[in-house]
Amino acid sequence: MSNLQSKWRYLVMILGIQLVVMALLSREGYQKRVTYFFRIFRRGDAGGSVRNQTVRDVYANLSLLTKGLANEDSLPYCPQKSPLINGPFHVTFPSGLTLAQVERKNPLVVRGGRYRPPNCESHHRTAIIIPHRNREQHLKFLLYYLHPFLQRQQLNYGIYIIHQAGNYTFNRAKLMNVGFREAMREEDWDCLFFHDVDLIPEDDRNTYTCEAHPKHAAIAMDKFGYKLPYKMYFGGVSALTPQQYLRMNGFPNNYWGWGGEDDDIGLRVSLSGMLISRPSLTVGRYKMIKHKLDKGNEENPRRFNMLAKTRHTWRNDGMNSVQYEVLSREYLPLYTNITVNVGTQKGLQPFNSKAPTQAPSPVKQPESHVETSISKVRSTNS
Repeated sequence: MSNLQSKWRYLVMILGIQLVVMALLSREGYQKRVTYFFRIFRRGDAGGSVRNQTVRDVYANLSLLTKGLANEDSLPYCPQKSPLINGPFHVTFPSGLTLAQVERKNPLVVRGGRYRPPNCESHHRTAIIIPHRNREQHLKFLLYYLHPFLQRQQLNYGIYIIHQAGNYTFNRAKLMNVGFREAMREEDWDCLFFHDVDLIPEDDRNTYTCEAHPKHAAIAMDKFGYKLPYKMYFGGVSALTPQQYLRMNGFPNNYWGWGGEDDDIGLRVSLSGMLISRPSLTVGRYKMIKHKLDKGNEENPRRFNMLAKTRHTWRNDGMNSVQYEVLSREYLPLYTNITVNVGTQKGLQPFNSKAPTQAPSPVKQPESHVETSISKVRSTNS
């Protein structure tokens, strides 16, 4: 019996050695077969989740678009869902990028940063409002990605850079109020996106169109580990229809320096009886260009005390009280640049510019169809 057991052990040992040798000799082929097996397994898993995670070039296939030959008045409407949408795309920040290179890659963008689909009539007219000062490097990267991102969605769009003149303390929210008014003066946009210059979208399924409620688009930034930092956060990139914007009386004008205005805006949405809509975490992804706080945009030490008073101030501080002075308006190849004097915490101060590109045009009192709409909204809510 013992002899039989020893023979079996000897046989098992020989077989084991043979299997090890065969595995070593065919290691490369074995790995390839295993890899192939797992690829097949993953391909059928979760209804094509790998396909949804494929990362592409944001400019892929856009060169196939050409100016339409048909009469613009007879163009068919674009599909409700653009066939050009691809999903996630690569976001990198190559050194040496120039605005001239961005312009060459976007031949269908016309003066003032305007675009409309060449072969169909868009269902949506979206204005992008970008508050800005001393961020030219960030602006180049944003324009590089934002133009093809919007073209993939077949939007009729325009990009407005609202540049704060001078070296006074920065006021992001007030610049967005300025952008709203100046953009609406040019066209009856049906959606306005308020967009930080240092945030790059990473998925073109995150459509830049408005919804039934104010939309917070930048729900998952890499800065916060691609998660929403807290429930009422409304920062980075947000979208509102003109009616929604006026219903909440726009954004606050009295937040000078960094911080607080995003939370004030989120509170205004709630106080005006509206909800916040958001895309999914997998779609609303953004990459932030790393930078330090700018000089003139230091933390606002009063922001928490001001937030505590928003319930009492939002009806009186906003679009119905904004004061500013337009110093110049330039229709550049990739965007419309509006340079403004927004004053200081003490109010709208005279601005001495050595070489304004056009005569200043002060804007101090509510006017035009925009302010008329504000009056209608406030009377409805009162």
